[in-house]
Amino acid sequence: MTLISLLQAAPAAGQAQGGSQWSFWIMIIALFAIMWFFMIRPQRKQQKELEKFRSELKKGDKVITAGGIYGTVAEIEERTILLKVDGEVKLRVDKSSIVRDSSDTQAQK
Repeated sequence: MTLISLLQAAPAAGQAQGGSQWSFWIMIIALFAIMWFFMIRPQRKQQKELEKFRSELKKGDKVITAGGIYGTVAEIEERTILLKVDGEVKLRVDKSSIVRDSSDTQAQK
């Protein structure tokens, strides 16, 4: 049964049984609370950790971009980062494209 059909059936059920209308709204509120607890809350926590990681970057850190480019931070500006990729090859990327630290990834090999 879909949510729309439940919403349409709620007034008819409420007229027949006075208590079922309250239980319907309690069920909807509980559904939203569960969805927030298991989906939205962990995602916000992960986003805050990523923002903290990006703000604490410093010269010499080894990072991975969203596109999968491994590099070492050579210079940090307010919105961009200069990555030393290989030899003297440097790329300027947006700070928001840095997704994780690669030093722990390389240590596992």
